[in-house]
Amino acid sequence: MRKTLLDAALPIGALIAALLVFGVFVRLGGVSPVQTWVLLFEGAFGDWFSWQNTLTRAAPLMLTALCVALPARAGLVIIGGEGALVLGGLAAAGLPYLTPLPGNVIGTVLLCAAAFAVGAAWIALAGALRQYRGVNETISSLLLAYTAIAIFKQLVEGPMRDPATLNKPSTRSLDEALRIGGIAGSDVHWGLVIGVVACIVLGLWLALTARGFAVRVVGGNPRTAQLVGLPASALILLACGLGGGCAGLAGAIEVAAVQTNANASLIAGYGYAGILVSFIARHNPFAIIPVAILFGGFGAAGSLLQRRLDLPDASVQVLQGIAFVMILASEALRGVDWKAAGARFRRSAVRGDVQVAAAGTST
Repeated sequence: MRKTLLDAALPIGALIAALLVFGVFVRLGGVSPVQTWVLLFEGAFGDWFSWQNTLTRAAPLMLTALCVALPARAGLVIIGGEGALVLGGLAAAGLPYLTPLPGNVIGTVLLCAAAFAVGAAWIALAGALRQYRGVNETISSLLLAYTAIAIFKQLVEGPMRDPATLNKPSTRSLDEALRIGGIAGSDVHWGLVIGVVACIVLGLWLALTARGFAVRVVGGNPRTAQLVGLPASALILLACGLGGGCAGLAGAIEVAAVQTNANASLIAGYGYAGILVSFIARHNPFAIIPVAILFGGFGAAGSLLQRRLDLPDASVQVLQGIAFVMILASEALRGVDWKAAGARFRRSAVRGDVQVAAAGTST
């Protein structure tokens, strides 16, 4: 119970510290921190309209966070989910170019399956480079993300461009029957349900299945995994593939539920925000759900801060950056023996008093 409370307390404390530092940041700009905090949560959760905007933004964050969390449980630090997302969205928008699709749920499922496969292959490539060529997966996944964005722009602005899109190059819009609609007539699309289900299913897979346990062993104790003969490379590629597939699925959902086609708006930074969500959730798929909703709310509140307080819309990104630094700092406190640290501090203080007294006596 003590460990569980500590696991929860450190991220919460880091978020509170990030909000306090963000308050200092806006105060330097001549804005009241208290008013900023109030508007931040009002824009995220103040009314039903805010909730709809928050939940819509939370759906891709859940899936891109899984792209970080699953490889992390296998011992890899993957930060290239943005590349898998944009290629997944491109695959969903481009599949109708290759073959006619049935105008029903099956067609939508095929779009999502194509996006999942492309995203899985892209992130699995980073895992393969690490396992078979010794390339650092953090660097390779980031470079692959830049490569994916370049491929996306080349195709959207070139061969796949719809001639009717003049000012904003885009692919052809998906047929109405292939799009993902809202839940019960709201603006919250079914992608939110997909994200929640993915987090729950993959969380149960990690916790309850033999293969999920093997992935955790490979990530937690590689020597033990080697001694018991676990196929480490295959398990790492599996974790990377599942995570990348989730990010690709996020791209398909953005295309089918929000954008209706592939365009530059798909490069919205969800892949990078998913890194923060995963680290705050400590790579726990179940914890990713509430954390993604929280940061989806922060993203939704950016426009309100801009309208009411004349703060730049990018201020929310500053908050996210501060939160990430605080989370990394809080991880350094994990595992500290506070009793031993307190005893060392008291002994140091006593030695200091003795030295001061000795110096005074000699004088």
